[in-house]
Amino acid sequence: MESRRRVRIVSGDEATIRAAGQQGAGNSSGMSRRALLAGLPLLLAACQTKSGAIKNAGLEVTTEGAPNYALAYAARRDGGFNIPAIPWKEFDPRYLRQSVRYMSRHEPGTVVVDPHAKFLYLIQPGGKAIRYGIGVGRAGFAWSGDATIRFKREWPKWFPPAEMIDRDPSLEKYRDGQEGGPRNPIGARGLYLWQGNVDTLYRIHGTNQPRSIGTNASSGCIRMWHQDIIDLYNRVEVGAKVVVLG
Repeated sequence: MESRRRVRIVSGDEATIRAAGQQGAGNSSGMSRRALLAGLPLLLAACQTKSGAIKNAGLEVTTEGAPNYALAYAARRDGGFNIPAIPWKEFDPRYLRQSVRYMSRHEPGTVVVDPHAKFLYLIQPGGKAIRYGIGVGRAGFAWSGDATIRFKREWPKWFPPAEMIDRDPSLEKYRDGQEGGPRNPIGARGLYLWQGNVDTLYRIHGTNQPRSIGTNASSGCIRMWHQDIIDLYNRVEVGAKVVVLG
């Protein structure tokens, strides 16, 4: 009686692998050369998935093959300002930048914001996305829908809302705007969302409160670590679609 050996490949198209095995069932060697060649690309893809996903997220790889978050979240100099390092080991790893599987009807380059899960996704080809952790201010829950990125700004000015100044009179000095810099709540970058010619007043920006990532904040819209908002800023274009989930 002919013995059969079943091989299960976790990453890959299992239906294709099974079909390849069936084609070789009548061959005395157990699997035909044609079937082996057909399955080889899937085997290679399975080996490359992890490192490829890391590179797609803009992350270097350590000698052990893990994401080099120490480098991704290291201190840096940007725009004449010093950006402090993020103590990334102290945070839930879900909120670290990473490539994930994300099936979406939206085209690559679209930004999807999930305020409730505290994630922002940048859609990539092939059912993938780069996922970033976010913090959500009160204004972050006030609006949902589709918009486009109308403006991109580096180290933008911050204009506190009038009601915020009323609650905290010490902010009166910033009524005409606070210059960009490390103490500015908008942080290193700002993405401004509009619907047609109407400003939604919804912003995706950096933060000078890194501990707020993964939490609900008292004010602001969608905040990200400086290192992550810079990475996102460099990837998205003016005019890119943004979908904020309700």
